[in-house]
Amino acid sequence: MEKPVGKEEAKRIIEAVLFVTPKPLLIEGLNKVLKLGNKAIREIIEGLKNEYEKERRSFQIVEIAQGFQICTLPVYAPWLKKIAKREREEKLSSAALETLSIVAYRQPVTRADIEVIRGVEVGGILKLLLEKGLIRIAGRKETLGRPLIYRTTSHFLQYFGLRSLNDLPKLETSAKADV
Repeated sequence: MEKPVGKEEAKRIIEAVLFVTPKPLLIEGLNKVLKLGNKAIREIIEGLKNEYEKERRSFQIVEIAQGFQICTLPVYAPWLKKIAKREREEKLSSAALETLSIVAYRQPVTRADIEVIRGVEVGGILKLLLEKGLIRIAGRKETLGRPLIYRTTSHFLQYFGLRSLNDLPKLETSAKADV
C-alpha cells in the first residue's frame, strides 16, 4: 500500500509535473495520482502561482484549456525567440481563422453550415484545421446524409490562450447574424 503524500511533497510533485508536461494539466488527473482532492490540489497550484509572482520569477502558472501550465512571462518572449531559434509556428490564414471562428461560435456545426455562412467551399480548410488539432470530428448530424459535425479541441483553447469557450469574445448583436 502506498504511503500518502504530504502537502509539501505534493507541492514539489505538482511543480515537477507542471514543469515537464507540454500540455495543460488537469486537476482531476493530478487527483487520480495524488488523491488529495481537487480543492487541495487547486490550493497548492494557487500557492505555487503566488510564490512565483512574489519571487518575481521569469515564468508563471496559467490556467488554460481547463488545466494548468507553466509558461514564461510574455516580457521574455523576444529573448526566447533569439536564443531558442525555434521554427515559428505557421500562422493561420484569414480564411482559416474565419472558418475556425464559425466552428467555435456555432459548434457543433457541419461543413455545409460553414459553407453557407462563408459562401465558399471549406473542405481544404477543415482538413488543415483537423491536421493542426484545432478542430475535431464530433460525430454525425442526425439529418439526411448524416454529415460530419465539427467542434473545437482543447488545443484550440491552448492555442488562443483561453480557459474555456466561455472566454471567447462576445459577439455583437449585428455580428451574430453574420457568423
